[in-house]
Amino acid sequence: MSGAGGRGCGSPVPQRAPWSLVAATAAFCLVSATSVWTAGAEPMRCLAFSLQEHAYPADELMPLTCRGRVRGQEPSRVLTQGMVLNKTKEFEDAVRKVLRDVNLDNDVVVSVFETNIRVLGGLLGGHSLAIMLKEKGEYMQWYNDELLQMAKQLGYKLLPAFNTTSGLPYPRINLKFGIRKPEARTGTETDTCTACAGTLILEFAALSRFTGATIFEEYARKALDFLWEKRQRSSNLVGVTINIHTGDWVRKDSGVGAGIDSYYEYLLKAYVLLGDDSFLERFNTHYDAIMRYISQPPLLLDVHIHKPMLNARTWMDALLAFFPGLQVLKGDIRPAIETHEMLYQVIKKHNFLPEAFTTDFRVHWAQHPLRPEFAESTYFLYKATGDPYYLEVGKTLIENLNKYARVPCGFAAMKDVRTGSHEDRMDSFFLAEMFKYLYLLFADKEDIIFDIEDYIFTTEAHLLPLWLSTTNQSISKKNITSEYTELDDSNFDWTCPNTQILFPNDPLYAQSIREPLKNVVDKSCPRGIIRVEESFRSGAKPPLRARDFMATNPEHLEILKKMGVSLIHLKDGRVQLVQHAIQAASSIDAEDGLRFMQEMIELSSQQQKEQQLPPRAVQIVSHPFFGRVVLTAGPAQFGLDLSKHKETRGFVASSKPYNGCSELTNPEAVMGKIALIQRGQCMFAEKARNIQNAGAIGGIVIDDNEGSSSDTAPLFQMAGDGKDTDDIKIPMLFLFSKEGSIILDAIREYEEVEVLLSDKAKDRAAILKDPEMENEEQSSPENDSQNQSDEQVSSSSQEVDLVDQESSEESSLNSHPESLSPADTDNVASISPSEQTSDPTENHETTNLNGECTDLDNQLQEQSETEEDSNPNVSWGKKVQPIDSILADWNEDIEAFEMMEKDEL
Repeated sequence: MSGAGGRGCGSPVPQRAPWSLVAATAAFCLVSATSVWTAGAEPMRCLAFSLQEHAYPADELMPLTCRGRVRGQEPSRVLTQGMVLNKTKEFEDAVRKVLRDVNLDNDVVVSVFETNIRVLGGLLGGHSLAIMLKEKGEYMQWYNDELLQMAKQLGYKLLPAFNTTSGLPYPRINLKFGIRKPEARTGTETDTCTACAGTLILEFAALSRFTGATIFEEYARKALDFLWEKRQRSSNLVGVTINIHTGDWVRKDSGVGAGIDSYYEYLLKAYVLLGDDSFLERFNTHYDAIMRYISQPPLLLDVHIHKPMLNARTWMDALLAFFPGLQVLKGDIRPAIETHEMLYQVIKKHNFLPEAFTTDFRVHWAQHPLRPEFAESTYFLYKATGDPYYLEVGKTLIENLNKYARVPCGFAAMKDVRTGSHEDRMDSFFLAEMFKYLYLLFADKEDIIFDIEDYIFTTEAHLLPLWLSTTNQSISKKNITSEYTELDDSNFDWTCPNTQILFPNDPLYAQSIREPLKNVVDKSCPRGIIRVEESFRSGAKPPLRARDFMATNPEHLEILKKMGVSLIHLKDGRVQLVQHAIQAASSIDAEDGLRFMQEMIELSSQQQKEQQLPPRAVQIVSHPFFGRVVLTAGPAQFGLDLSKHKETRGFVASSKPYNGCSELTNPEAVMGKIALIQRGQCMFAEKARNIQNAGAIGGIVIDDNEGSSSDTAPLFQMAGDGKDTDDIKIPMLFLFSKEGSIILDAIREYEEVEVLLSDKAKDRAAILKDPEMENEEQSSPENDSQNQSDEQVSSSSQEVDLVDQESSEESSLNSHPESLSPADTDNVASISPSEQTSDPTENHETTNLNGECTDLDNQLQEQSETEEDSNPNVSWGKKVQPIDSILADWNEDIEAFEMMEKDEL
């Protein structure tokens, strides 16, 4: 990595940035504690250099383009990094950089939640370690609470966010202008997530205990009190989103993942840190509800707070991977082991934990932003059990990071775990948490210069000392809240932060629980666990199946009418199915109508899926990338099918003319190479023929819309030109502008750039089959190592469009949440009367001969807008917009992840 500085990657970074706390771990040099970790030690030192060389003082390192992400120029994701555990001199230097370079008085709108856990928590954690080192007498002797003073300044800047009648904070605040002022550009929000309002108490209370200013702890307690009062009293669950003014639940689904996760975490940890029994009583009440309704071992599935026996979705999000670690802190070890093992099997299947995955362990959302929650739970389970199995789990995580995520300037988030493609992103939590937990997992006691048992981890893995519980106790220990539910807590009597006391460190105990789950992912295809309320007839099926429905059959129309489903003929020739539950002959018929509409959605989703091709991968295999940069590419409906044939490997060359719309004038340049072509001015198939005639072995079409990216635009597949395309024999892939520019930048820098076109990224060992290349790799110090949406449909209204329309040059491959329509009020299914909707495929999971699990996805995708006409084709676009409060709205499901993106500073 030492040679990377001379590459000239990216643009110069400013000399001063408002959030340049990347300095806090600029010297992130980790030393191996065991041989297992040795392979990862050198990359950590290289990464520290890369941060300093390419990113400082920007907010974040962009690992693919080797430059810093600066607020105002790029979407900022970094606030602060984790404190180094065993490099005291480097830590001292990093603190000096923070004090010198960080400026908190900026006209910038930030997330209160993210600023608290990343910036305020980072400053307080740094202060905790600084005073610890100062007391030891060797380092930080000059330190005079400077980090604490910065934390106090930041705390006062956040306080105006709490100026609401409820005490719940606004989700965002302007650090310079506060709330509601015209120049503040914030203060109009009405909703916040439960985790956003409930993940403040550790940092705010620590700030009060450190400084003696009680106002911070008072405000955080008031927010927690309000959330507790607004819990659903019969189920003792909380929803995902709440109105900060009225206290009404906006999203009524409940789980332990996105939007709620750290609320539960902070209730238990507030008891540990502050010694207030009321926090433990609240946590135990919630935990009993979680284990009663949400926990379906080894799964954790969201439910509705008012009807907790009804599942809100059939998939899980990656953020719930923290929960086994929290269960260890609680002392409920058995379900912690079970859920962790299930998650580990999913990781072994997909290399990483997908952002969301279904109950039968298929990819639901394919992204993986290098989240640390699973590593966190692995560390705590090892501490609890002493089972070396968890060291093997950690080794697997390290190997996968080096094998699939490591790129020349760091570690890149996975855009798609199925193809291995990358995203130009490395979030702060990757450094603050992932490396810290992995290091602690393998570290011996003597490798850590202080007793880790004397501290508690915040949700961002910053360390706060437990002695704060006896410092500046001016806050009433007993919160003023309603009475607590008496619980039978016999299954988990202990709640203690000290794992040395709590657990017997018996590996055989953990193994006995884990063993039955070893094959749950690969050798079985369990059906999704869907519990229905008592009024639903168990196993009931509608009298008319969607696959049998014919719009011209009078008997079918009569059945639909009885179920409250009517037909509307549209001017364009389509027929809409509209369900109004109130118009059904009976409540049972209304339920049959709901099931029919659900089946129609599933059927049309499957038919759309069958028409689509999965994304492909463009992997840069030449020096200095060596297969570590993988780009998500759109496939083509013509040419060589990379899923059925061997991948294509070759050097790239730009065609002339660049649009490829006429005979190439530089055939000698593209002969035997993969041609780069610009999109536009002619059909994709015409471009393919022109470069094929010039001798190209493949083609990559780069979008001419500057700044486009698969991060924000739906990926599509390139269609033919309405003619027979059997003459096209070479593979063709499409890259958006952002991904294409990575290849173009590499050409400008290195001239000779070799890529691999394939259905998914290949193992680097297979790529480095050239001995000369392998030697170069070994000697180079800088090198080593979509939204699918499975939906729950509302019982009172839903809408499905089954549209017969012409296909074009491009068909949507994946539909992003931003493209969805606003919620409607009716359930509508529109069908072309000329189309038969029968499908011989039953809507259930099957097991094929090679043991892989397959089933019908409830995949809601929309066809993108077309540019040029091609052969007529049938596409299936669907919009499902429920209004009943029984099940979570699909758009709301996505909002949890959109909120996380928006909340990052």
